[in-house]
Amino acid sequence: MIERNSVGHASRQAGIRPELARLPLRTLTPSDAADIYRHPRQQLAKLTARGLLHRPAYGYYIVVPQDRVDQSWQPELEAVAAGIATAAFDPDHAILMGASAARVHGAIPRALAVAVVAVPKQRAPLQLIDRAAIVRFVTRDTDRLDAELIGTTLGPTLVTTPEQTVLDLAHRPELGDADTEVPTAIRTLYRRCDPGRLAELATHQRLRAALDRATAITESP
Repeated sequence: MIERNSVGHASRQAGIRPELARLPLRTLTPSDAADIYRHPRQQLAKLTARGLLHRPAYGYYIVVPQDRVDQSWQPELEAVAAGIATAAFDPDHAILMGASAARVHGAIPRALAVAVVAVPKQRAPLQLIDRAAIVRFVTRDTDRLDAELIGTTLGPTLVTTPEQTVLDLAHRPELGDADTEVPTAIRTLYRRCDPGRLAELATHQRLRAALDRATAITESP
């Protein structure tokens, strides 16, 4: 289980209650504030207008760090996607995967316009309103995915391991609209992989064909 974030400086911001400041990845929905404010939507809108909350999409809010209040602050896309998925599900069943995982691992340097998150139930893609970007939810058995905790600007979140990411990229390279970066990302991450673990995951998840494609990519000029 992921521990909730410590209250930190955010809890001391006027108008931000500690219960909200320590939610995972600083991300919340009006329902999270229903037991705190009599009219949560109106109160969250006021806090957003004051710069204490950032609204990345309709129905979602992020507690702004104290040192960024009243400034133009925008967390990276992957952190926002993880926060939204965590708020919609829970921290243990929202896992950055595919191109988003590759980006967190440093295998895709450029910023992307699509974030990919593995979740346990089907959910429609979400258009963000703070940037021209989309969060794409992929239904997976999240308990079977090989993932690790990695820090983001919003806090730690689950991200698929290099081994899992290589297999996912080779299996569905089109998911993150980063097709041209996928071969390089696979080569970069493949070098970090444990061959035994890679083969084990491919067998258990029936991704042997994906492993073969990934291997072929790494061996190509």
